[in-house]
Amino acid sequence: MNLLPLPCTAGSSFWANALKAHLKILLTGVLIGITGSVCAENWPQFRGPDHQGHSTETRLPLKWGVTENVAWKTAIAGEAWSSPIVWGERVFLTTATGNGTSCRVLALDRQTGKLLWDQEVFQQIPRLKESRNSYATPTPATDGERVYACFGDGSFAALNFAGQIVWTNRACPFYGKHGLGSSPILYHGLLIMARDGSSDGEDKKLGWQTPWDQSYVVALEAKTGQERWKGRRGLSRIAHGVPCIWEHAGQAQVISEAGDVVQGFDVQTGERLWSSEVIGEGKVPSTVIGEDLVFTAGGWGGKETIKAFKLGGQGDLKETNLVWQQKKGMPKVPSMIYVKPHLFALTDGGVAECLKADTGELVWQERVGGNFSASPVAAEGRLYFLGDNGETTVVEAGPEFKVLARNPLGENAQASPAISQGQMFIRTEKNLFCIGGK
Repeated sequence: MNLLPLPCTAGSSFWANALKAHLKILLTGVLIGITGSVCAENWPQFRGPDHQGHSTETRLPLKWGVTENVAWKTAIAGEAWSSPIVWGERVFLTTATGNGTSCRVLALDRQTGKLLWDQEVFQQIPRLKESRNSYATPTPATDGERVYACFGDGSFAALNFAGQIVWTNRACPFYGKHGLGSSPILYHGLLIMARDGSSDGEDKKLGWQTPWDQSYVVALEAKTGQERWKGRRGLSRIAHGVPCIWEHAGQAQVISEAGDVVQGFDVQTGERLWSSEVIGEGKVPSTVIGEDLVFTAGGWGGKETIKAFKLGGQGDLKETNLVWQQKKGMPKVPSMIYVKPHLFALTDGGVAECLKADTGELVWQERVGGNFSASPVAAEGRLYFLGDNGETTVVEAGPEFKVLARNPLGENAQASPAISQGQMFIRTEKNLFCIGGK
């Protein structure tokens, strides 16, 4: 069924439910017990449990190939660039078949790669998108009870782990010059997603090349699919980044970048708390936070720099909270990654760089080679850069550039990897690979 938006109902019941949800994730989700004292971490959404691409996993393989260190490979029908997510013994991902019309959620057995179920949640009318995008680009999310998915027309669906549809919400239709590239995240019982599209009216430049006031961040109740709030951006332009959460002094903000702006929203009400200026449209990299800074990059038609803004301000800040900017090596598609005390970036054309996160000082800049769309992940002091050709370059996450391995799979890839239980899950154009021991 389609759900109509509900008014915001903040209060003690919200925080009671939020606390329960948070405790549940801590106790039964992020860490699940396996043999002995070793624990395994779930990868429940885009860029993992902390929205930042970090994994606490160990025992990851350093080297692999088409047959080496591949636990299993499963063919996936349709066309999609959503990333896989992992919860316990389930791997979830989405796809669109029938030339993008049939929106589907899939569950696979983590140990064997066997397809457990493949559920159509609804059908959509394919609309305009860029060639590098798909009609199932948003990565799903899970809280251990349900898996939440979104597709190219902006519609949401929630399914239980048996593959049964729990709810759908088609009340937030989306249109954008590039198609839909963002993903939802979960936080304290809310499903949160940025909607930074453009006009499908007579003036197609509106929201794309010309700023408009129709973009927003939306939060749905994860349990029911009903709208909790919409946080309006004000004037902004098209973007595809995924929000993240900044927790500070007992409070939480949704941090989200769009064309021309990076902003903070109250996680309870959706109130826009502050907005800073970052000129450029068509932004793809997701925001990264560290040391109470938010790092931004990407976009066309701007000054094309990496910028760091101090978090914690209020109101229309313009650039008053700008801490530093770096004009070298700005990525336009892959997100950056922060591994204390450094910020790492990878350009679409394969140039990697390491910056001091507190000052923006360039530590090193080296050519990795190839083209890149996927966002890097970090584990065990390593960075994993997945190229569009399916080769993963493993680099030391430190102040010296050191390539540790180059691991080809021989298939095109744009989805970001997932890490769980000592394994890495890589989606290619036609298959899902599980890398690591069985």
